[in-house]
Amino acid sequence: MTDRRAEARQRTYLGAQVVFNRRLNIYDCLVRDMSESGARLLFAHPAMIPDNFEVTFNRGGESRRAEVKWRSKFAAGVRFASGQAAPYVSLEATRKIRRLEKEQSALKARIAELSEA
Repeated sequence: MTDRRAEARQRTYLGAQVVFNRRLNIYDCLVRDMSESGARLLFAHPAMIPDNFEVTFNRGGESRRAEVKWRSKFAAGVRFASGQAAPYVSLEATRKIRRLEKEQSALKARIAELSEA
């Protein structure tokens, strides 16, 4: 079989997460055979991922936009978006923002409740 990749991929064993739907959906994955332009992602369970998403690497916290080029039940081959990387917001920061938004909503509800009394 002929390799059609523009660049050779290096063997890797990196933990990462596929993130999409405004960071509401997150799937853990293992990044294998990575190059500057793409990678092979392995999933422990069948993953229903969209054609475009963000890959956040556990080591270093780097985040890159990716497009699926091929997929199977437990794996996907992706091409990274060229150009500047999207602004990075860590998953911890996203979780903290969600928690603070819930607290703010609860406080607004409580203020409204006290205002009516």
